[in-house]
Amino acid sequence: MNVFLWVLQALLALAFLGAGAMKLAKPKEQLREKMGYVDDFSQGTIKFIGAVEVLGALGLILPAISGIAPILTPLAATGLAIVMILAAAVHIRRSELKQTPVNAVLFVIAAIIAWGRFGPYHF
Repeated sequence: MNVFLWVLQALLALAFLGAGAMKLAKPKEQLREKMGYVDDFSQGTIKFIGAVEVLGALGLILPAISGIAPILTPLAATGLAIVMILAAAVHIRRSELKQTPVNAVLFVIAAIIAWGRFGPYHF
């Protein structure tokens, strides 16, 4: 189970690192093509969301690998699960229901990591 959780952590970290880095690197106008919801938020809010995603991705891996404050790993997973709940709410409000399954899958992965790392498979 520990190996399974590591695989999930790596996959989730890659997903959020990519999404967050894109939000940090590109201006709102370039993101609009792939992410229509950016029209509902300021440039600063989009950058903040990107930073949260990148920090969450790093939090899934670095504390566990380094052994420094490994409690941050399940906390990062919990935070990313909350981000996915909020993202799904935005998509539902905007009637972008095709986006919600992605949010649901990422939420479930984050929840499994949080459960495992807070519970029986902690570091």
